[in-house]
Amino acid sequence: MNRRKFFATSGVAAVAASASPSASAAPALPVLMKLGCQSAPTNEKHVGYFARYGVRNICGYPVIADGRLYATVDELKRMLDTTAKYDVSVDCLAPPFLASSHIDRERHPSIMLAQSPERDRDIESMQTLIKNCAAAGIPSIKYNMSILGVLRNPGRTKGRGDATYSTWKLKEMTPNPPLTRAGVVNADAFWERITYFLEHVIPVANEYKVRMACHPHDPGVPPEGYQGVNRVLGTVDGLKKFVSIQESPYHGLNFCQGTVSEMLHKPGEEIYDVIRYFGSRKKIFNVHFRNIRGHRDDFVETYPDEGDVDFVKAIQAYREVGYPYLLMPDHVPVAPDDPGGLQSFAFCYGYIRGLIQSQQHIT
Repeated sequence: MNRRKFFATSGVAAVAASASPSASAAPALPVLMKLGCQSAPTNEKHVGYFARYGVRNICGYPVIADGRLYATVDELKRMLDTTAKYDVSVDCLAPPFLASSHIDRERHPSIMLAQSPERDRDIESMQTLIKNCAAAGIPSIKYNMSILGVLRNPGRTKGRGDATYSTWKLKEMTPNPPLTRAGVVNADAFWERITYFLEHVIPVANEYKVRMACHPHDPGVPPEGYQGVNRVLGTVDGLKKFVSIQESPYHGLNFCQGTVSEMLHKPGEEIYDVIRYFGSRKKIFNVHFRNIRGHRDDFVETYPDEGDVDFVKAIQAYREVGYPYLLMPDHVPVAPDDPGGLQSFAFCYGYIRGLIQSQQHIT
């Protein structure tokens, strides 16, 4: 059979016609996400480092005077003047409290300890920070509602080359660790503290149009809790409940893909539908784009290209739901000759930037 007859008598002709420019086709999904980073400090040296590796959108850490828990508009503008020198945009802000630190080491614990009237004072500081971010043009604030901070084993796991990986193996931890200064915090008590905060903060975020992005609990723990604390934001169902409190386009998640993967029994299969669930509801305001090897209660944190989650499939899921904000590396592996993890971060920047650019060429 000659070539002309083959095309005329097979389905190849139809395929070729459908691939032609004149054929009707669904419009390509836009690629809106940006490479970002949340590492500190936001000074000239570190911002220059970001720009060197193509990071043009970051989470900022303003210099705050007098021990205040909020930055003034002038302090925010000084930070923005620094980043503008390198054509870097501050798309998100980290406050000096409600961080991922353990409650026994936290200098400003009143909100998570439900201490009144101190928590009202600290909530007022967050309200002021929201107003000041709006005035300075910073559209988002990321925060944590954590008591136990980031739980990991004391030792690290050997990775590729001379790198070592942060590790969580629940079965190797102390079976009955001592309580924190928070004492026993069951699920009802934890939800009360979260709800109290949201009821006082999200209406202000609505008024000033600043997105509030909360980080999940890292990692989730068994239902009976750990150190007396039930980590209610350590399951996908808990995160679903969280975003349903104070329904608002300005109330959502600092979606740590690594932490959410740690909640799952089969992260390499399940994470993509979780992305679609929260992304389709526009509840993802920031992404910590990191990978793990393992599953709930037993994992190590890897480089993005060697974990159980397929990052190509993940970025396709973010594109599918129209996610428009930052993809950030987080919890990078460490090595003896890499102070501060700058080399590991640079590797992740290139990897994420390449993934984003690859999507721009896929229709």
